[in-house]
Amino acid sequence: MTAREAAQPAPDMAEAPCRWAVVGGGMLGLTLALRLHQAGQRVTVFEAAPSFGGLASAWRVGDVVWDRYYHVIMQTDARLRSLLTELGLERDIRWEVTRTNFYTGRSMHPLNNVFDYLRLPTLGPLDKARLAATILYASRIEDGRPLEKLSAAAWLTRLSGEATYRNLWQPLLRSKLGSNESKASAAYIWSVIRRFYGARQGGMQKEMFGYVPGGYGRILEALLQRLEAAGVTLQVNAPVTSVGPVPGGLTVKTGEGVQRFDRVVNTCAAPIALQACEGLSADERARHAAIKYQGIVCASLLLTRPLGGAYLTYITDESIPFTTVIEMTSLVDRALTGGKHLVYLPRYLPADDPLLDVADDEIEARFLPALMRMFPDLKRDEITAFKVTRTRHVLALSTLDYSDRLPPMATALPGLFIVNSAQIVNASLSVNETVNLANEAAAMLLSQPAVAGAAAR
Repeated sequence: MTAREAAQPAPDMAEAPCRWAVVGGGMLGLTLALRLHQAGQRVTVFEAAPSFGGLASAWRVGDVVWDRYYHVIMQTDARLRSLLTELGLERDIRWEVTRTNFYTGRSMHPLNNVFDYLRLPTLGPLDKARLAATILYASRIEDGRPLEKLSAAAWLTRLSGEATYRNLWQPLLRSKLGSNESKASAAYIWSVIRRFYGARQGGMQKEMFGYVPGGYGRILEALLQRLEAAGVTLQVNAPVTSVGPVPGGLTVKTGEGVQRFDRVVNTCAAPIALQACEGLSADERARHAAIKYQGIVCASLLLTRPLGGAYLTYITDESIPFTTVIEMTSLVDRALTGGKHLVYLPRYLPADDPLLDVADDEIEARFLPALMRMFPDLKRDEITAFKVTRTRHVLALSTLDYSDRLPPMATALPGLFIVNSAQIVNASLSVNETVNLANEAAAMLLSQPAVAGAAAR
């Protein structure tokens, strides 16, 4: 079933289209709005920020405009590529073979094929064999739900051994999850392994990623043009302060006043959705409040020279204050970045970590010395721009028995739905999975019975 077919309305809804409010104008909310429109519904999107896009939005660093956070397209990203086909952009994807490095704290090592794995200095021969077997085994598991019963630490130790877990897996988990490392289920790391293994052509051979020239700024522009042409109402600078019931429908309150709708879909992260949504049951509130989130602090840099030429550099040295090094222009043509080299330095951390409130200049004072320690030949005057972005609720952590504890999309308040990235279950968070969630959610929402007393207006 295609995304367009999945979003076709039930017969009664085709005759009486509803007025829908979509709260949140990221890729999830915008794709969901598109699917609802394609099913004949009338849609308004409310976005609190000055522009649409959320985590996929573009911004300016120095004289370069590119994605605020780093994104790539994989050849296995079928749902995203289908959306790009709808927007006339899939044919423009540029595919490139990329490289990966591994930084141990003392030295840099390539990590691009089986021979590189065999040369890793932190692992013995048996450890390396078990590591390769773990990755191969994980990549072939189709259903990750049973892994929610196991902690990531226990599962990886059993498969790879204590030495490999201690020297490789544990530092990587800590760099991604911080103090939440011990709370993650095996389903989390399985989803990460499976996604990145899928980027390799011919198993553990060449890693290939893609991008659309212009980045997600261009993708969002095409999506917004499609929605505007279709008559979808798009409102920015419109934070929703409450969603409440009225006879036969719901009200959405913003700083501009109150509007009435038949149905409302809130796509914000659980803590934000809870602040606005009235009428939820105590059990629903408890389930949403129990979701643990990872945040991110991410620095974007412009350089006059390349770093190591690898798209991704894993870091196991815990003294380095960022998670990885993403050298975006090892993938993206530098003609699109004015000849400059674009680098991201992300740090993933729990949503309540104090680093999320640290000033930009202090982040710079921590990050740049560490980067120059990793790349000793890098000089300060070769860095022409440094800019920090941060988001508190990026990734809902897959904890033990996550699926069983997750609240349903349909809430206790008739006509109100909460659909957010926490419902991307046993899959690595990506734009592809976000689009897939929007497609599946649209089909579910359109199958719901009409709210008593609601009528098309």
